[in-house]
Amino acid sequence: MRVVIAEDLALLRDGLTRLLEAHGAEVVAAVEDGDALVAAIEHHAPDVAVVDVRLPPTFTDEGIRAALRARRARPGLPVLVLSQYVERTYAAELLSDGSGGVGYLLKDRVADPREFVDAVRRVAAGGTALDPEAVAQLLGARGDDGPLAELTARERDVLALMAEGRTNTAIAERLVVTEGAVEKHISNIFLKLGLRPSDADHRRVLAVVTWLRDTD
Repeated sequence: MRVVIAEDLALLRDGLTRLLEAHGAEVVAAVEDGDALVAAIEHHAPDVAVVDVRLPPTFTDEGIRAALRARRARPGLPVLVLSQYVERTYAAELLSDGSGGVGYLLKDRVADPREFVDAVRRVAAGGTALDPEAVAQLLGARGDDGPLAELTARERDVLALMAEGRTNTAIAERLVVTEGAVEKHISNIFLKLGLRPSDADHRRVLAVVTWLRDTD
């Protein structure tokens, strides 16, 4: 797994590099601003980019904007965003093309090396990895109108865990139900959201996109 990192804090940038390399990844570039990120992605064509939302010079949204630029130039580029706070618009914008390969984690998650590395790998493989705290806040912001209104409470629980990037097995363990029950819930979610039969992983991403948009 070849990784490009964009983080302005030298200590964190070095820490992320060491952590990923200790788990078998190859960090091909570690940069500190958006322009350098785009250049590194164009040059190295990594499997995944790990990007801080706030980069120089204004420390607002340069990181996410650079990631979106790179993703437009290289469609489907997996991007894992790190943020100090939950800012749901960024996750929705990255997922808007429905191609997957998107993660949004709070920086606190880096303190759990295994969880962080698993998220990077999941995103690199084309999946999603939304921070549980972000999921909780997004669910709290959900209105009663929109395409999610038809979902049952349990179906919303399943969809939230899908947004975290969890497998059917992991969802079943979390909800203490059978995998068959999870599969039935997911089929109902796809049906109620109007997602036609296609690649299962792609439909999971589209379901998460629908959920994110409905919370705006």
